[in-house]
Formats: sequence, structure tokens, C-alpha cells
Amino acid sequence: MDDHEILATLNAAATAVKQSLEGFSERGYSGLRETQYKLDLIADAAACEVLLDAGIGVISEESGITNGDAALRCVVDPIDGSTNCDHGVPFFATSLCVLDDEGPRVALVRNQATGVTYSAIRGQGAWRDGVAISPSSTTELHDALVAFSGLPTAHHGWAQFRVLGAASLEICLVADGSLDAYLQAGTSRINPWDYLAGMLICYEAGATFFEQDRLELVVEGPANRRPVVAATSELAAVLMHTAPF
Repeated sequence: MDDHEILATLNAAATAVKQSLEGFSERGYSGLRETQYKLDLIADAAACEVLLDAGIGVISEESGITNGDAALRCVVDPIDGSTNCDHGVPFFATSLCVLDDEGPRVALVRNQATGVTYSAIRGQGAWRDGVAISPSSTTELHDALVAFSGLPTAHHGWAQFRVLGAASLEICLVADGSLDAYLQAGTSRINPWDYLAGMLICYEAGATFFEQDRLELVVEGPANRRPVVAATSELAAVLMHTAPF
């Protein structure tokens, strides 16, 4: 399967998720796992069916590892921002990152509330709805619009901040220049399914991506991480020096 065939499969998986949620009105937690919503299960089943039918193994937040020894494995968050989705806040996404033995290869993040789709292919670039993207040129913290997972414990001099509730989308907003940075605050941590797709999109767009504790980011399973994402290496250095938040 070539890169564009993989990307077409990811698009099909994201579309299947959208279709699975149409008319689905059950709200609240599934009762099977802490913080898992009923909608997460519906969305996961839809995404996994498309991926597995295409011969791609799955590493999912919701259903774990299926065919994990496949040459291509997709790290899946069927709905990133589940609380937003469950409560009707239009900021939630499907995040999909296909790995091969060299690491992240093809990624797609779709805002399921708006249809805006970010994608990237290793070594070939990153796009928003098919148009090439690049980050902002912000280098100074006092000029920066910063998004957080969690709440910062103090103000460190940024221009403004946001807490939007869907890491994959917030990372992509750094890649396309809408935000200047995204990072974890307080005790917040996120898992690879939250950031791997966005990470490849950032790399290919030209943004900077670090782990605050210098831990490995490409992990095929649960792993608490504190990524620091910034438009420029200069801004990333300021954020790393300023941490913790």
C-alpha cells in the first residue's frame, strides 16, 4: 500500500466515524472504562472496521491493539475531545496516524464538527483541506497565543491562552499558524493517540515538537507524555526554559 492509498484509507475511516455519529443521540459514559463515552465505542467500531479491512493493524485508545504485528499500524483516537462531542461543543476530532518500522508515515486529523481535515505524509508535506500549511513566525512568548491541556498554575507572559479540549486539533492549529504553541499544564498528560498524528503534521509543516521530560514520543500503546509544540524553535526554547506551567 502506497502513501496515497494509506491516506485514502484514513479519509475513509474518518468519514465512517462521522457517519456512525449521525443520528446517535445517547449521551454519557459507557460504564466500561473511566471517562469513556458511549459515542467513543460507536466511533471506534466504525474506524477500526475500515482500517482492519484494509489490512492495517490498530492501536486504539478505546479497544486496544488488534493485529499489532502488521507492517502498518494505525494509532487511533476515534473521538479526541469526547467531552466536547458529548456536550455539543463543536471542537472534536478523529486522529489517525499510521506507523511503519521507521515511525509515523501518514497522518490525518479531521475536525468532525466542521469537516476541516489536516493530513501529512512523511517527507512530502502537510495540508489543511489539501492546501499546504506552515506555522506562524512567532518567536517571543509575549506575542504568543498559547493553548494548554490542563490549567496553567501561573501567568508566564504569553499574550493570551486557550483551553480547547482536543489535543490533536490544537496541535494542528499550531501547524497551520492559528495558534503559536500548545503544551501541557499542571499535572496534565496525554497519550500517543492524542498527539502522534498532529506530531507528524507539525513536523511536515515546519513546527517544533518536543517532550518536556525528554521521553520517547513514538510509542505504540498508552504512555503519559507532556509534548511542547511551538511554531518556531525559538518559542519552543522559551517554553522549555519557562516550564513547568
